[in-house]
Amino acid sequence: MAGQLSLEWAATRVIGDDPVKGLGQAAPEALMLYKLKQIIGTPTSEVDLVSPYFVPSAAAVAAFTALAKQGVQIRVLTNSLEATDVAAIYAGYAKSRKPLLAAGIQLYEIPHLLPLAARHSKSDEQQPSGSSKSGLHAKTFSVDQSRVFVGSFNLDPRSEKLNTEMGFIIESPTLARRISHAFLHAIPDDTYQLGLSDSGQLYWTKRLKEGQQRKYDVSPGTTFLQRAGVWFISLLPIDWLL
Repeated sequence: MAGQLSLEWAATRVIGDDPVKGLGQAAPEALMLYKLKQIIGTPTSEVDLVSPYFVPSAAAVAAFTALAKQGVQIRVLTNSLEATDVAAIYAGYAKSRKPLLAAGIQLYEIPHLLPLAARHSKSDEQQPSGSSKSGLHAKTFSVDQSRVFVGSFNLDPRSEKLNTEMGFIIESPTLARRISHAFLHAIPDDTYQLGLSDSGQLYWTKRLKEGQQRKYDVSPGTTFLQRAGVWFISLLPIDWLL
C-alpha cells in the first residue's frame, strides 16, 4: 500500500477443476491434480510445500519418497496440533509423518498464533469474537526455484476428489526463490521441526536464542486428551473425507 514494492511480471496460468467433479462426473484430465502434474512436470531438485491441511494419501507418500530418493529436497510447512482448527485433519496427517521423515523429507509445524488484534490484549474479554486460533491458511508450493502455485488446493483427499479447486501457476524464479529462502531461514526459526529418533520415535524441536534448541517428546502446547483424541480419530476409516 505504501508503493514500495516493485511489481514482479511473470507468465501466469489459471487452472481449476471441472465443476462436474462435485457430481463425480469429471474426466481424469479435467481434474486439477492431473493439470498440475502436466504443467509442472517432475521436480528435479526442490519442492517447498505450504498447506494448512496436509493429508497425503499412500500414493502421495510413495511419490514423495521416490522423489526424495532421487535427490529432490522436499520441505513441508503445515499446522501443528495446537494451531489446527480441525483435529481430524491433523489425525490424517499424523499417519504419514514417520514414513516421510524416514525418507528425508523435512516437516515443519506452525505454532498456535493469537489473532492479530488480540496479540496485545491483556484478557480474554478483550479478544475478538470467533475462533481464538489463527493458524496457517495459505496453500502454495514452489518447484525447482522456478515455478510457484498459489490457490485453494490442499494436498488432501477432499481437495483431490471432492472439492472443486482452482489456483495460479506462476512462472517466477524470483517468487520461488523467496519461498525457498523462507524455508532456509524464517520458517525454521518460527516453527517446530519434526524429527525421528534412532528408535523410531517422533520428536519436535524449537529454535531458541543463541543457537539453543528445546526438544519435545509430544506435540507441543497440547494436552493428553487432545493427543488421545487425535489417536482415536486416526483409527477411523475417514481419510477419504479429510
